[in-house]
Amino acid sequence: VVDAYSEWCGPCKAIISSLKRLKNEIGDDLLIFAMAETDSIDSLEKYRMRSQPTFLFYAAGTLVNVIRGCHCPKLLKTIRKELDHEHKVLEGNAERKVVKEEKKEEITPEEEEEEIGKTHDFHLPKQVTVAVIKPDAVKAGLVEEIIRKVEEAGIEVLKMEERTLTREEAAEFYKQHEGTEHFDQLVEFMSSGPLMTLALSKAGETPEALEGVIDNFRELIGPKDVNVAKEEAPNSLRAMYGTDTVMNAVHGCDSNESAARELAFFFPDFAAPTVANKRKKRQLQRTLALIRPDALRSRRESIMSKIQEAGFEIAMSKEMHLTREQAEEFYSEHKDQEFFDTLVTNMSSGPMMALCLAREDAIEGWRGMLGPKEVEKAKDEAPESLRAQFQVEDSPINPLHGSDTAENAEKEIQKFFPMQSTVAVIKPEVEPDQRELIKQRIKEAGFKIQLQKEVTLSKELASQFYHEHEGKDFFEGLTDYMSSGPTMFMVLSKEDAVSGWRSLMGPVDPEQAKEMAPESIRAALGKDVMKNVVHGPSDPEKAGKVIKEFFPEAKILPDGTVKKVQPDKAEEGQEGGESKPADGEAAASEETKPEGEGGEEAKPAEGEGGQ
Repeated sequence: VVDAYSEWCGPCKAIISSLKRLKNEIGDDLLIFAMAETDSIDSLEKYRMRSQPTFLFYAAGTLVNVIRGCHCPKLLKTIRKELDHEHKVLEGNAERKVVKEEKKEEITPEEEEEEIGKTHDFHLPKQVTVAVIKPDAVKAGLVEEIIRKVEEAGIEVLKMEERTLTREEAAEFYKQHEGTEHFDQLVEFMSSGPLMTLALSKAGETPEALEGVIDNFRELIGPKDVNVAKEEAPNSLRAMYGTDTVMNAVHGCDSNESAARELAFFFPDFAAPTVANKRKKRQLQRTLALIRPDALRSRRESIMSKIQEAGFEIAMSKEMHLTREQAEEFYSEHKDQEFFDTLVTNMSSGPMMALCLAREDAIEGWRGMLGPKEVEKAKDEAPESLRAQFQVEDSPINPLHGSDTAENAEKEIQKFFPMQSTVAVIKPEVEPDQRELIKQRIKEAGFKIQLQKEVTLSKELASQFYHEHEGKDFFEGLTDYMSSGPTMFMVLSKEDAVSGWRSLMGPVDPEQAKEMAPESIRAALGKDVMKNVVHGPSDPEKAGKVIKEFFPEAKILPDGTVKKVQPDKAEEGQEGGESKPADGEAAASEETKPEGEGGEEAKPAEGEGGQ
């Protein structure tokens, strides 16, 4: 099940947790969830420019169903139905039904550019919660009175249905409480007579009515324990109509996840009402964030959590120890300020982390989260700001940095994540389908494959290539292996390409990669330390040497990309060494740019070098 969304609209965050919960609940290996940004995947081009996500159901690579919009109960019900059907297909008891994909309405680049900044109408689904008026309150004839109280609180009753649960249904509904002290009593009580189920949302047709009904209704019903409710919330429904913890008159959902589950349980065909909303289509913006040494040492995890909670995408990250000269260069604009020396000394005092953050309003949003530069002012005026929360005691400077303008953001990003070219090597014995899979992973990570060639290394050339390992126990075996068959060499370009490619590769040992970087190429395809499928230079200088050695026809440009400047010419001693643009594209030009960002830095394992 693929959540296909446009970059400017974003994935349906409200439904992600429900899908994860369903996966854990079902425990079926056939069920896999994925998110796909249609802007960067050519095969999903027809689903671009949508104001709502599209959920695509694939079975054995074939599209079998499509659902548009964040309609959680319908989506969960369809997942179960399609999963059951696929099992029947695999058992030979049914045929797979293929859905014909819709044709994409062609939009020119000019038309797409014109859409940026325009206001679009969206019909967004309202948050819906489930309320259950329990058997004791129904029997006492309190339904109408409770509903009146609900409506007076600004909550709308969308659907109402009386039903009597069997014991099995009650046990299923309260499954999350199984094993608790009151479970059996709760199940017995909830199946003892008729109850009234309600689907609720905030009243109104304005954007303010979209969210908040879950919290509002929880506040209205009060604490579970009736005695506590009478003490702390005497005007709550449970305080007025309940008798004890089990017979407390009313049940309400406590989260989006439980609301989705209970809607699917009581109202499987329910469609949430929508509210018209206006939103401008905007491009993602990037900014640079720095976690300074003092804060990185003691506040790293908390700061990273705050960044993710705020909806930022970490496009690139790098942990590094600045030299004093590097710190002076980065803060050169403050050279005449009295705090300059203190700032430079602190920034070069230990490892710090640079992050390229992406979001629609990344610069303004990150600056807003940071708060004032002066820590005391931040604590006074913005106590919830990051600089107020995460200031390290006795540290002479604030803990975090953020770019102040779009122009400065791009300059600062280039300083920490410069455009680079590196070499990706796919080792001998890698099957053709695995080669294609590796190339696909490379493109998905935002690298541009500028040039590629297949080379069969001689023993001598393999020894030169791995000369830094000469004298080590594995050297002979490594050079024998690397000269045993064709090797694919590719020039990759992207911001911070060297560390980005090493991150995508993962640790040298595939077993270590499975633990430390389970999504890496070596974790997925590597066999052992030698046959770990891919190789990459460990620093930009080594990358440049390999490019010159294996692609003598290529010139590394000042912007970090490469350009073919003379006819293909293989190094003497290389067989099958013709280089060509990737996938039949034109040779890389000076204007060639990487297609995206991604890939956090992975430090080489101890003793790895460039293996």
